[in-house]
Amino acid sequence: MKKIPQKEIHKYLRHNKKFPHVWCPGCSNGIILATIVRAVSELGYEKDNMAMVSGIGCSSRMPVYVDFNTLHSVHGRAIAYATGIKMQRPDMKVVVVTGDGDGTAIGGNHFIHAARRNIDLTVIVINNSIYGMTGGQYSPTTPFGDLSTTTPYGNIDPVFDICELAMGAGATFVARTTAYHALEAQDFIKQAFEHKGFSVVEVVSACPVIYGRLNKKGDAPAMMEDMKKRAFPIQAFDKLSPEDKKDKYKRGIFRKEEKPEYTAQYAKLKQSLIKQEGVADDSE
Repeated sequence: MKKIPQKEIHKYLRHNKKFPHVWCPGCSNGIILATIVRAVSELGYEKDNMAMVSGIGCSSRMPVYVDFNTLHSVHGRAIAYATGIKMQRPDMKVVVVTGDGDGTAIGGNHFIHAARRNIDLTVIVINNSIYGMTGGQYSPTTPFGDLSTTTPYGNIDPVFDICELAMGAGATFVARTTAYHALEAQDFIKQAFEHKGFSVVEVVSACPVIYGRLNKKGDAPAMMEDMKKRAFPIQAFDKLSPEDKKDKYKRGIFRKEEKPEYTAQYAKLKQSLIKQEGVADDSE
């Protein structure tokens, strides 16, 4: 992976915003912001041709810091707004930054139907296993038995596998990595941007201030070390015994396939109707 000059990265940031950022000490969101900006820089995308959309949550503050076209929308609706942007401007690169709660609980319906349509969006799901900003409630990815402000005696809900959910719904690019594996995250996000279709990159992240404290996970370095120890490449994970797999998870690209993309299909349908009806195209 080529080294990108700092000044090249800086051009994608809004320097009139307050830095250091608003996130808690040890939060992984700053790392993930850097991976996105570096991926965009490496691809050479123009700022005016980028749109970043978010909902509500810790990760959803990210559009504040990037000098793209940005939209900070309502809770759980980021993918719906992003779909509208993409339908109007199919030439634009549209990225959604969302959390495990914002994206797969409150926004779960939008998530599965955008995947089903295979609309050309890149969705980065930052999974910290909790609602960090809105009170520390449990989310669809809070591990069984773990504590939150709404499960003070331990979570008894089954856990969503975000990548399995995405693939089951029809996403054509699906990957998982962690904030510890930052260069890998940058590469996966870059590939997701280049993919024509609905792309999901789950990035497992650390929330040491809420989730970590409630569940005695240690400080931020300890939570990063946990990612390093527990996240295995797909082939290495598959070689583990069933017993060893219990506290581990796999990372890598789970799906990358080409299928008809929604906005392209829509454009074809529109042109066929224009030709059939003999009317002028007023979309120019």
